[in-house]
Amino acid sequence: MEAKKINFAEFYEFYLIEHQKMWIRIFHAVATTVIIFVIGYVVYSGKERFLWYIPIVGFGLAWFSHAVFGKKVPQTYKYPLWTIFSDFKMFFELLTGKLKFKE
Repeated sequence: MEAKKINFAEFYEFYLIEHQKMWIRIFHAVATTVIIFVIGYVVYSGKERFLWYIPIVGFGLAWFSHAVFGKKVPQTYKYPLWTIFSDFKMFFELLTGKLKFKE
């Protein structure tokens, strides 16, 4: 993706192309699920120290999936916020059936 200015809809189209492989989507969905549970646990327990698990698990599983199954570097470095928003959008689209794990 070149450095021109793009909107979120354009980025999300690119994001989905980079996340077509079933195992990449599975690892991203697992990572997002763990993040949601960690946030819920922190809210419930008040133990903020567990927030450190969010970047470790979230980025760790996602980057692992890209390295192993995609054989390339993820776009997180160039577009960190849009990548996070896209992860959650893809997660909820997978949950609702708008997207499938296997395309």
